[in-house]
Amino acid sequence: MIALDTATAATVHGAIEIAAMALGAALYRSARRKSQLSAVTAPGAFALMVGLLLGAAIGNKLIFAIERPDLMLAWWQGTAPLRLGQSIIGGLLGGLIGIETAKAITRQPASTGDLMVLPLCIGIALGRVGCFIAGLNDDTYGLPTTLPWGVDMGDGIARHPTALYEIAFLAVLCILLTRQRARLAPVPGLAFKCFLASYLLWRFLIDLVKPVRYPYPLGLSGIQWVCLLALLAYLPLLLRAAAHLKERERS
Repeated sequence: MIALDTATAATVHGAIEIAAMALGAALYRSARRKSQLSAVTAPGAFALMVGLLLGAAIGNKLIFAIERPDLMLAWWQGTAPLRLGQSIIGGLLGGLIGIETAKAITRQPASTGDLMVLPLCIGIALGRVGCFIAGLNDDTYGLPTTLPWGVDMGDGIARHPTALYEIAFLAVLCILLTRQRARLAPVPGLAFKCFLASYLLWRFLIDLVKPVRYPYPLGLSGIQWVCLLALLAYLPLLLRAAAHLKERERS
């Protein structure tokens, strides 16, 4: 693998991230137009979009600060410039909280999450292409490995290609949820709950083969603890929705 210098890696990665977000947004708009929901520009839908984007932006930076408190401390002490990275987990959880808050304020009970499953899978997968290309300039690379598919990120050490693992995982998850879409449809929001719970579990597991920049209790990273706590809070909602589906299927 050709190692990019820091500036080039940042430029390429940033361009791919922008493309991923644009593609995801376009896919979501297309899905919403084909559904029975109002247009994205409708007054109520606009409030939900604001809640989603604001929540995702806050969560994105907040979870990164949890993951790398050492960077925040160095900035606070004046020994290093402020560095605010990205966190997909933060964006997902923050966006979820933001849109649910907006729904409560505007009294819109309809679930919109199912329409976001495909855009999220494709958008995150495309973003991981940027992570892989960035190599050692991105904090998502894996630990050293002797497995035959290990990839040299530019330092002469074969490492787990964790970005490629995630792309493969998202492809499989997307296929499975697409095939089950008709079955899950009677319970609005169930497809999204399956996606989010699966991704949270995946991130906890895949981070076991990534360097831990700042260890928390049990040697886990901040992201792993966030995933565990989020799963504990979210699984009851998933199980309740799944039980509702079972009841509908029996009736």
